[in-house]
Amino acid sequence: MAAATKKRTILVAEDDEDDQAFFTDFLKHRNDVLLLPIAEDGESLIHQLEQLYTTQNFLPDFIILDQNMPKRSGLQTLEYLKSHPQYTQIPVMLYSTYTNKELIQKGAALGACKVVPKPVSTEGYHQMIESLFAECL
Repeated sequence: MAAATKKRTILVAEDDEDDQAFFTDFLKHRNDVLLLPIAEDGESLIHQLEQLYTTQNFLPDFIILDQNMPKRSGLQTLEYLKSHPQYTQIPVMLYSTYTNKELIQKGAALGACKVVPKPVSTEGYHQMIESLFAECL
């Protein structure tokens, strides 16, 4: 009998409703992913993390941040997460419609495990998750 696949929890901060729907739709059939409720921006993600940590002593296995969000950008959120001891060990992937060398360098300097272009297809979302698992553990 095959061993059950461990579901890895992923917390996403994404302000675009279409992209939120893409995450939900594209990943709902994966047996190895549990997508937590999507935060609308960096501030909401931090609040959600604090609630999980203080009320359930739980943190997600991975965080994916959109770079271009209101209230707190992906880089600003990443910087916050990596400066707070309870969150520093959570692998964080940054993604953006406009991924360039500067964003990749800044993301890496702040502690992102990977900076990638925003996927545009179901296959792209699956590839992004596979690279997250392969390269960010």
